Amino acid sequence: MSGLRVAVQMDPMESVDIDGDSTFVLMLEAQRRGHALWHYTVRDMWLENGALNARLRPVTVRREAGNHFAFGPAETMDLAAMDVVLMRQDPPFDMGYITATHLLEHIHPRTLVVNDPAAVRNAPEKLLVTDFPDLMPPTLIAWDRTAIREFRARHKDIIVKPLYGNGGMGIFRIKPDDENLGALLDTHFAGSREPLMVQRYEPAVRAGDKRIILIDGEPLGAINRVPAEGDARSNMHAGGIAEPTEMTARDREICARIGPTLKERGLLFAGIDVIGDYLTEINVTSPTGLQQVARFNGLHLEATIWDRIEARRASGH
Repeated sequence: MSGLRVAVQMDPMESVDIDGDSTFVLMLEAQRRGHALWHYTVRDMWLENGALNARLRPVTVRREAGNHFAFGPAETMDLAAMDVVLMRQDPPFDMGYITATHLLEHIHPRTLVVNDPAAVRNAPEKLLVTDFPDLMPPTLIAWDRTAIREFRARHKDIIVKPLYGNGGMGIFRIKPDDENLGALLDTHFAGSREPLMVQRYEPAVRAGDKRIILIDGEPLGAINRVPAEGDARSNMHAGGIAEPTEMTARDREICARIGPTLKERGLLFAGIDVIGDYLTEINVTSPTGLQQVARFNGLHLEATIWDRIEARRASGH
């Protein structure tokens, strides 16, 4: 289709890892198709008299280390003038993130926002997954210390993580003989009003935490992320190592269950986490994994994402 006007709401371009960042390859693919790109951060956006404005900079991107982008002059524009806005800033999923979804609703769907901002707001990674309790390991979300201790008494070996955390930050494994649970709870609740998510530890994580990419609810690619030696976390931000993998029958069963929900809610690009036979998270805020899938499997899913975006624009949906 003819060139689209695309604004990318993301983190600063200087911080982009050109060999790992999914937003970067989405921008490269958009540029290859002749779409015009603008960049802005969430702090460059404001709502005034019903108009959602942003201080945008036209941007070109290239896969060249240390020289991967070039900006044009900044200009103030109404985001409603864009055809597409990619909401791609990294979490944490906090009130700033939530406010951004409310603001973007002023232009969506006339301007297509990917992912749908209301759906993103209603689907934090560690909460949407609880709609499918039979697919998950035993899980507790709680403030109540007695409930947390009783959960530990039942399941012995547990993982404790902040409900709205990201990138592996604040995740702890508490083994049956670990005496630090009380101190961990004190530390968390002294600095946060948010509950904790507590899950039974799954030993299968030593073989990897699988990231499966779903586009419009269809599972189209996967990588495995293996924790570093001596670490319970598989997140690549926390030192996890990506490796090739194949989807199992259980993986496809999980995707068949959750795929229709993702499609219905307008969550065009999602990444789910599967450990062994269990679904642990559904990532919709700023999913990653596109470059790793391409590296191992030769699948350029950024092209599929743009095919779906262009089809939605052409159909007016």
